[in-house]
Amino acid sequence: MSDTAGVGGAVPGAAEPARVMVIDDHEIVRRGVVDVIDADPLLTVVAEAASVAEALRRVPAARPDVALVDLRLPDGDGIELMERIHALVPGVRCIVLTSFDDDDALEAALKAGAKAFLLKTVRGNEIASVVRSVAEGRVLLDERTLARSKSRRDDPTAGLTGAEKHVLELIGEGMSNREIGERLGVAEKTVKNHVTGLLSKMGFQRRTQAAAWVASRGSSGWQQH
Repeated sequence: MSDTAGVGGAVPGAAEPARVMVIDDHEIVRRGVVDVIDADPLLTVVAEAASVAEALRRVPAARPDVALVDLRLPDGDGIELMERIHALVPGVRCIVLTSFDDDDALEAALKAGAKAFLLKTVRGNEIASVVRSVAEGRVLLDERTLARSKSRRDDPTAGLTGAEKHVLELIGEGMSNREIGERLGVAEKTVKNHVTGLLSKMGFQRRTQAAAWVASRGSSGWQQH
């Protein structure tokens, strides 16, 4: 890429890979993200950093189009780093990369100008897809995203699929995974996957918490058929 094309966050041309910088202090995570991005023909990693100081040293020379920024770094936080990156190279489009899914972090990232919010549990192909979208000028983190997040906090079942809601209802009735599988006509392993998914989405650690939640609400008060 030339010194003028794509510098400072300009959207790269169709034939030019978007320039990406990955900032994360966990080497295994960082290397995994780098490998995923470099495997995409429309993306190329131009720099890596494991700390705020290292990122600030490398950003001016690397001049990425997109920067993936971990929220927690050993010498500072990603929110402040994004603001300083924007000051050094105006136009860089930042994506938050974090292990923590909470509204405060989401709102802070939005205020700092982040264009997307990625959890480290996301699949590799999804990372590449989000980076491409942001490089193309799209914004995947906005006030509506924050509103949806707050809505999920108020109603922990908002993000559940229909199958997960049905399984949750049957957990509330005290059924085991085997009994739920027999009721729904699916394999016990499928039920276990649904249980794992709904617990994660609802922020619970154990199925007993889910059962207690259903009991406290009553299935008719939340279940959507």
